[in-house]
This record gives sequence, C-alpha cells and structure tokens, in this order.
Amino acid sequence: MSSTIEENNRGLVQLVCSPIGNLGDITYRAVESLKRADLIVCEDTRHSRRLLSHYEINGSELWALHEHNESKKAAEVVERALAGQRVAVLSDAGTPTISDPGFRLVNHCIPAGVRVEVLPGACAITCGLAGSGMPTDAFYFGGFLPVKSGKRERILSEALVRIETSVFFESPHRVLKSLKVLAELDPEREVCVARELTKKFETYHRGSSKELLDSLSPGPVKGEITLLIRGAGKRKKAGRNRLQE
Repeated sequence: MSSTIEENNRGLVQLVCSPIGNLGDITYRAVESLKRADLIVCEDTRHSRRLLSHYEINGSELWALHEHNESKKAAEVVERALAGQRVAVLSDAGTPTISDPGFRLVNHCIPAGVRVEVLPGACAITCGLAGSGMPTDAFYFGGFLPVKSGKRERILSEALVRIETSVFFESPHRVLKSLKVLAELDPEREVCVARELTKKFETYHRGSSKELLDSLSPGPVKGEITLLIRGAGKRKKAGRNRLQE
C-alpha cells in the first residue's frame, strides 16, 4: 500500500543516512530532519551524540535501537509516530537497515500505516565501488563476512564464481584471513581493500589477492574495511553456470 504526505498525517519515521567517517558528509536535509525530530532512535547513543553535538542538535529525546532491543522498541516507536510525533532513525554510519538496525522497525511501520521516508547520503558500498576501479554496472553486496572460517570460505568461494563485483564489510582483525582464502583459491583475482573511507587515513589497496596478502601481511590492518572482489566475467549463452573466458 502506498502513501503520500497528504494521505498520512499521523506522524513520520525518517531513516537518516549518517556520515561513514567524515562528519562533513551529511546532507542539509538530514540535519534539518534531526533538528525537527521529536524522537531520535539510534544504534549507539554515545556515538550519535557526537554527531548531534557537532551540528548543535539538542532537545530531541534520544533512544537506543539495536539488534537486541529492536523488536520491543519498534512497537513503541510506532506508537509515538501514530500519536503524531516525528521520529528520526540514525545508525552509527551509513543507512539504517543496511547491515544496521532498522529493518524490524520499518516492518512495524508499514502495516500500521506510519509513513517512512529515507534520506540518502554517504554509503561505504558505493564509495568503495567508485574508488576500486572495478566494474560498477552490476554488483553484489554481501554485508559483513561471517566470523566462522567455514562460512567465510564458502561465501568467498561463491564470490569468485559470481559474474558481478562482490562487496563485503570485513573486520580489520580478519581481513588477512579472508585474503589468504582468496589467494589460495584464485591468487590472480583482482581485489580491493578500501580502508577508512572518507577519513583522514583513507586508503585503497588494489591488486591481486596474492599481492594484497603479501603487502598487508603480517599486519595489523587497522580501521573500517570494505572488501571488493572483481567478478568472474560474463556467462556464455549456453550453460547457465559456465563462465565466459
């Protein structure tokens, strides 16, 4: 069911895209939304207070909304919105619901008739893609790579046969392990480790999986990591799973 501002005046929930590192990467619209909000729900109140303080945003009620309390808090947020309050949803970095809390909240709002708006902004996925030098016409985003080695190896193996560029978020403590898996499976595959995007020490490490493993070892690798893997290429018309040379 669709809704417009005119059709639904019972409150508003806005998903506000926050900076992924550089505090300057926030839109005028996002700042205005946060200033006008009656309630701001955020992944980590301590983290969000730094952003709010930087833009002199105060006076709004602040709630924590994370994976452990989202189901319970979502119903309370919907009640506030239905009562006519404006609610802004803020994740620590990037867009709420994209590898961050907010999915359950949106799915509480929709059947209740609460209007949901998304305010776009900085995104590590598209930022990493644009700077990687890899094909961007089609890509696969796999979120955070699993902690368990077996699952991580399976997902990385799937990325190597996928046609499109694959994008993952990875922990700096495990990125060398992921590169080791890639180097063992396909040492010549082009990989990019995009580190600390938009921050002072932003770095794009580009090369084959074997080259990056050698250059980044023994570590440690620090900062937020976006891992990109070049796709295997176009499929042949005959044979759905066969890759074109």
